[in-house]
Amino acid sequence: MNADDLLIDVHRLNKRFGDRHVVKDLSMQVRRGEIFGFLGPNGSGKTTSMRMMCGLLTPDSGHGTCLGYDITKQSREIKRRVGYMTQRFTYWEDLTVRENLDFVARLYEVRRRRERVDRMLDELRLGSRAKQLAGSLSGGWKQRLALAAALLQEPELLLLDEPTAGVDPSARREFWEELHRLAARGISVLVSTHYMDEAERCHKLAYISYGVLLAQGEARDLIRQQALHTWAVSGANLVGLNDRLQGQPGVEQIVAFGRSLHVSGGDPERLESSLNELKAEGAVIEKIDTSLEHVFLHLMKDVQSEFD
Repeated sequence: MNADDLLIDVHRLNKRFGDRHVVKDLSMQVRRGEIFGFLGPNGSGKTTSMRMMCGLLTPDSGHGTCLGYDITKQSREIKRRVGYMTQRFTYWEDLTVRENLDFVARLYEVRRRRERVDRMLDELRLGSRAKQLAGSLSGGWKQRLALAAALLQEPELLLLDEPTAGVDPSARREFWEELHRLAARGISVLVSTHYMDEAERCHKLAYISYGVLLAQGEARDLIRQQALHTWAVSGANLVGLNDRLQGQPGVEQIVAFGRSLHVSGGDPERLESSLNELKAEGAVIEKIDTSLEHVFLHLMKDVQSEFD
């Protein structure tokens, strides 16, 4: 990877809050124009990791650069070039959409403020809502307003902390289409999410749990690295089938998906042998592709057993 392509390059970052070691030896690289997704359970260190990488939070140890600036010594320069969107809507509900954007533009001392606000209203398709009070907007429109505000200062990097939580599927889809348009213009995006369909739309992914980076890479690479084999099992009594499969040779994970169980393991021969015993009793088994969701559930199970 060419060093000029790197937007973020951090090494062995650590952060503690009291007795809690929230992030442990995090090393990561993010390229320009890349959408980099962070996954992991609540309290896993995702947001802390992202904020340290962008110079918004000072690490206890470690070093790195963001946008070519030192994350510990030049955080002010980085902050001027980063747009930050939180999970919670933090703008003024008793102001109109335009008034919110104009006020934020004043705070950031945006040049040609009115022209920039007009442009954001147009680009984010907020023009028809410009005179509407922010408090009366739906979740999807509030999300769009927050993204417009984050883009006012023309950032090179967007930091999005679970931006689509509580938003309907249609609005989530439109939001991600907008993110890909921004990435195509060279704007890099760091985003945390709990949605697997969103994770699959990221260029790269990182899975963090208990402050440890467990895996990173493209979705297809993460699936391949885990080397899981998965079968769908269906029958008249899923609860009974689940009980029968627990602890059987080759069975490492059982997850209910609709009217079937998705059963995964790393040893395909042992796993299929265990499943064939159920097949002889009338259960239907079918080999299926291992998905990103199967992989992350498996990672979560492994790390939970390690820390229990």
